[in-house]
Amino acid sequence: MESTVSLGPLAQVSMLCRSAAATETWYRDVLRLPHIFTFGDLVFFDMAGTRLYFREVPEHEFRKGSTLYFSVDDMTTAVASLEERGVKFLGAPHMIYKDAETGVEEWFAFFDDPDGNTLALLARV
Repeated sequence: MESTVSLGPLAQVSMLCRSAAATETWYRDVLRLPHIFTFGDLVFFDMAGTRLYFREVPEHEFRKGSTLYFSVDDMTTAVASLEERGVKFLGAPHMIYKDAETGVEEWFAFFDDPDGNTLALLARV
């Protein structure tokens, strides 16, 4: 007899960092993600209902995480706002894909956090 499992929405994403304090400051003040709490070397943020969890590790244990894509309504405004807060983009926003049927374009703009984890803005136009 086969059981059926239905997975719910993504609840949490885990990443490593070199400094919990620096990570808390940057994600809270630069990206302005809502800070949920910090417990020792663990830092949690809210990404529209999905928790972003960082764990501080020594340099020899650090490894970069998966790329996180943040949805934005207006790529130009989002890039300008983050640049004003010191974010350095890895290149200009660029179209990745255009749906031939709907004409909807997907635009990405990539940047790194202080630990070198790659992040991106994603806009559907």
